[in-house]
Amino acid sequence: MAVRQRAVTTLPNLIRNLRNEQPFKLKPPHNPLPSLRRAFSLYDQINLIDNVPEDQLRFQGFNDTGFTVNGVEYEGSLLCVGNLIMSWKPQKFSEITADSLSLFQIVRPIPEILIVGCGRNIQHVDPELRRFIRSTGMKLEAVDSRNAASTYNILNEEGRIVAAALLPYGVSS
Repeated sequence: MAVRQRAVTTLPNLIRNLRNEQPFKLKPPHNPLPSLRRAFSLYDQINLIDNVPEDQLRFQGFNDTGFTVNGVEYEGSLLCVGNLIMSWKPQKFSEITADSLSLFQIVRPIPEILIVGCGRNIQHVDPELRRFIRSTGMKLEAVDSRNAASTYNILNEEGRIVAAALLPYGVSS
């Protein structure tokens, strides 16, 4: 009982200290995503881009093997739904199937769009896979992984319900 009481009193202090602590520095990604700052002429007066809630996913960079999201480097393919991120099995575009995206049959609320990051180059999406995605109620956008991550950031920052299935940028087919 004493151990439980000690944990209950220590936990809030631990959380408060972790929030105030400076995050450890990661090596910068090889290829940062393009800055949207150049797109806004009033950036110095109104900074909407950096005012992202802490719990919101934000892709910050990529390399040939993975992505940097909220300061954390992830290796391999990623599946993002809203503000949740998880590792994803497909390692090449031909492995993206209705089965690999079956999560979207049960996810609620249904994302309005699924952005598929095809790796280095845009790939043609199989008609059967398109039908499956449409049957879930989502729209599909297939682009290279760099643009998929940027598009995800923009739509997520707008507060839209969006999903992304991203292969690493180094995947070429």
